[in-house]
Amino acid sequence: MEVLLRDVTHPQEGHKYQEGLTHLQELIHSKHDLTTEEILKRANENVDIETGNMQTVVKDDNITLCLWANFSKNPRFKGLNFEEVGLGFELPKHLAVSNIAVRILHTRYDHLSLLARMAHLRIHTLSHRSLVGSEDIPADKDAPEQVETEGEGEVKEADEIQQQRVDEEVQSIQGFEGQKSAASLQSNSAQPAEGQGSHIQTQMEALGAEEDLTPPSVQLTVVDHGAQVVDLMQYTPLGGVLFYDVFHLPPQAHHVNGWEIRQLLDNGLQVFSHPMEKSNLDDNEGLTCPPVGMSVTLPDSVVFLEAPHVARWDAAGKQWRMDGITDISYEEEEAKISFKTDSFQAFVLMQETYANLPLQSWELRPLGQDSALFSVNGALINLSVSIQGNQCMLQSEQERGLSHLIGKWMSGPALQRAMLNAGINIFVNEYTDKYVSTCSKDPLIEHAAYEQMALFASACAFSWSKWNAKCGAEHLVMQVCEHHGPAPVPKDSWSLYLLGAQRSHKLEITEMSEAFSPNHYPDSEFHSTFIHVLQENMSTDGIARTRESNYLFVDTVQNLLCATRPLMYS
Repeated sequence: MEVLLRDVTHPQEGHKYQEGLTHLQELIHSKHDLTTEEILKRANENVDIETGNMQTVVKDDNITLCLWANFSKNPRFKGLNFEEVGLGFELPKHLAVSNIAVRILHTRYDHLSLLARMAHLRIHTLSHRSLVGSEDIPADKDAPEQVETEGEGEVKEADEIQQQRVDEEVQSIQGFEGQKSAASLQSNSAQPAEGQGSHIQTQMEALGAEEDLTPPSVQLTVVDHGAQVVDLMQYTPLGGVLFYDVFHLPPQAHHVNGWEIRQLLDNGLQVFSHPMEKSNLDDNEGLTCPPVGMSVTLPDSVVFLEAPHVARWDAAGKQWRMDGITDISYEEEEAKISFKTDSFQAFVLMQETYANLPLQSWELRPLGQDSALFSVNGALINLSVSIQGNQCMLQSEQERGLSHLIGKWMSGPALQRAMLNAGINIFVNEYTDKYVSTCSKDPLIEHAAYEQMALFASACAFSWSKWNAKCGAEHLVMQVCEHHGPAPVPKDSWSLYLLGAQRSHKLEITEMSEAFSPNHYPDSEFHSTFIHVLQENMSTDGIARTRESNYLFVDTVQNLLCATRPLMYS
């Protein structure tokens, strides 16, 4: 359904697919509640002898369901930790003596963040200026219904159709879970007309185009009425959603003379009111209701580079918020986080999207014909991506959270999506410069450099240079040398090169020089392109390697460089 929705071009067809997707989301939600109710109806048949209560765990690849039914009503009961899944809760006294059941539902997917994006997105009608000419090209990459039209009235009508679809979708799934990825509810836009040529935005998003990985060209407008509303561009939810709920314990069956007698309720599960009304509280509890405690062991499928942020779901505003959560405690060695809150609700663990940027250094070196290794030292974690033909493989010393990725070959777009889902982000998009400091560079020169680096990636090694930040926006500086074989590049083999729009040349200075100088290396020549400068001192074998490079390898390397933009974000 997501694939059909992503590829649709007709508004009516898209609306039909959205309705189908919404119905599936509603079905998932209702199944969870029905399953919970059926288990709790027979809770008294599975009471633990030691505690006098019922506790059980149901787990599969998509969800973890933890249930606790309170039969003993012990006022000294503080809470329970489901050791096998690393989830737990703490209860105040008035809940410990109440006829309640607690449910912890951990979904590996995140439907609620999608709902938040849909509720607050507004489609951009601005255009991005093409970098190869003066013509405008559509910026609405993920808005299929905003098709190319000739009249202003038709464009306005397309905008109205898009806004109507967004409003209808938000209204239809209110109160239910969303779907896995916000990007998947928007399709690819109509392509630029013939003759417009490629532009930097398209190339920078090349890795994610097929999988619809890049954020849609939308403006997220969130009204903050004093609450700590989460900016979903700045923070990324990881590891799925944690639903903490408390229900009235359903009537239990009684067995009399071989008969099972049960009171049947037509309204299904009933949510237990917490915080309770002030009139229902004991006098000694005052005017405030004691908070409830939650504890979570971090999922083993994601990496948190820093202490996780905890956000709660605001159903009324359809947004994530960080207020109302207190006493946050993070135990890094045990990978466990605990916190307190006033009420049972849905929570998510978040990480700053660009925590690993800007890159501290990077290197792209050949391992053989049509094989290379792209290594980056990020702000918080170091990693490498091996490239063989059109396949990529992640390598990292970090094992926790990445065991399902390390050492596995996959396509470039698939690897990027898997890394983002695992909390490892070295990729940039149109919003990154709002959150990360950069080396401001001319995008045309930068893009041309990535193209030429990819062409020579089988024979030359390229690396970060500190002088790239000192040479101005109109030039690029990097270390380069011819290199064959999988061995590391010797430190004394590097040379510095200056790249510009009109000409490129080898520099006289080295990485250890005291100051930057644009003077060219003695007896070297200026050339109009970077690759011609490199060929000046390359061996015959090295030049032959570049001529024999497979186009799939060149394309994969170029897409990886364009997705990470190391010449600007390091």
